[in-house]
Amino acid sequence: MRNHQEQPIKKLAVLITVALFCWCYISLALAEESASTPENQSQKEKQYSRKGADTCLKCHDEDYKFPIFPIFYNKHGNRNDPRSPMAQYQCESCHGPGRAHATEPKVGYERAAIISFGRESKISVAQQNGQCMQCHTDYNRQNWAGSAHASQDMLCVDCHKLHKRHDPILARKQQSEFCYTCHKKQRAEFARNSVHPVRYDKMTCTQCHNPHGSFGDAMLKTNTRNETCYNCHAEKRGPYLWAHAPVSEDCNICHVPHGSSNAPLLKKRAPLLCQQCHSSEYHPSDAYDGSAITNSLNSKFVLAKSCMNCHYQVHGSNHPSGAKLMR
Repeated sequence: MRNHQEQPIKKLAVLITVALFCWCYISLALAEESASTPENQSQKEKQYSRKGADTCLKCHDEDYKFPIFPIFYNKHGNRNDPRSPMAQYQCESCHGPGRAHATEPKVGYERAAIISFGRESKISVAQQNGQCMQCHTDYNRQNWAGSAHASQDMLCVDCHKLHKRHDPILARKQQSEFCYTCHKKQRAEFARNSVHPVRYDKMTCTQCHNPHGSFGDAMLKTNTRNETCYNCHAEKRGPYLWAHAPVSEDCNICHVPHGSSNAPLLKKRAPLLCQQCHSSEYHPSDAYDGSAITNSLNSKFVLAKSCMNCHYQVHGSNHPSGAKLMR
């Protein structure tokens, strides 16, 4: 009897839920329709200046403190591309409606504010970046919200210079200098003896990192460090018949990614590096150090390539007898 009494109640609850959903949907549809009516559209159009960029350039000319004209040479100023700001509301696509700003103010009054960019602006970080994210919502920027740079309240214009003919941060020779303004530790690492060739302009930071956020550690473009390394060092990927465990696990166990005083980008010199994991197996249990140089029997374990004098296939071997990575 109880089940028969509950069924009408459940049906009534379902009907109420469906009715509420339909009401919400119709309300949103009516709101969108009213927002797109000619009257509302005309009111919105009235907020923009009549001549677009021509109105702005009357004041923001070649004598203005910030250079404006180079924007007409880059992608943002290309009127033939319907995706560009200049093909839409021109300057006001980014800076917002400017009719009130362009109107000559009364004596003693400031011009109406528009959306300005930079640390000196009174516009919030979220609103400034929101203007950029209106268009830049592709795959490379989908992780911006919650990323390390976003959580530090960084502005898009902290790195990007949109009124330049060529955005400096996209240039191979200048990109690292922008990154070094905050990442000073990495600047010092790239000045070491063994490095990835960023300081020689043969690599850029964005070849490994996605500054707009990623699913990987340290904003890497890939999900793991090894996948990032394999983009260039494909020969280390394997698979190997005899694999060296730390190679498969994480390249950073042995290597420093930006730069090291030990070639090739090793955290320590061998045999000190090897002895972090390998203690006494197949060799005397005494740790090898500088004193072994005076001992002709043990000197081969510290001179030249040290452990790699014998175990030279350190990343892995496909030889049937290569279990000890010696061939």
